[in-house]
Amino acid sequence: MNEIISVALITLLAVISPGADFAMVTRNSYLYGRKTGLLTTLGIGLGVQVHVFYTMIGVGLLIATQPEIFTALKIVGALYLIYVGYQTFFSGEVMPESGDAPPNISNVSALKIGFLTNALNPKTTLFVLSTYTQIVQPSTSIAQQYGYGIFMSAAHWVWFGLVCVFFSTPHLRSKMLARQKPINQTIGGVLAALGGLLAFSSIAH
Repeated sequence: MNEIISVALITLLAVISPGADFAMVTRNSYLYGRKTGLLTTLGIGLGVQVHVFYTMIGVGLLIATQPEIFTALKIVGALYLIYVGYQTFFSGEVMPESGDAPPNISNVSALKIGFLTNALNPKTTLFVLSTYTQIVQPSTSIAQQYGYGIFMSAAHWVWFGLVCVFFSTPHLRSKMLARQKPINQTIGGVLAALGGLLAFSSIAH
């Protein structure tokens, strides 16, 4: 029971802490609407399963004991964040001032953005690795360990689903779209800064 409570608490704290996932869901929800935002959150939840999978088959232990592998993963994740941040910062307006219907991105693209943002997120790597290596006991059944992984994905989807619903609310969304250039520059700057800090920490170590 203590193990279950510990996993639940750590998962909730990890999910609600601001980061790249939060910025990406905010961006897609207010720019493209609720459906796209929810698909992005679904992609994030699926991305969590990547970390759970490689941790449970033992690759996580290899990553934990071979710093160069983790460093490589951090650099790839950093480059992705910088790329998306750059695109967001310099993106044009999604909704023309003429009032035409705003363009959208495909369902697959929305899912892929969420998936890659989380699957390449070292923060999630550390969260999943530390949970399975420090809290989950070796005697815990495989079924229960998979259950923890499903809970982690579900927690991400529910929390970021709430974030999506908030930022895709019509009244708030219309206000944000009216000021989308500075908002995009802020979100893009945050994503690029996160990527830059991640790259710097990787090189410094």
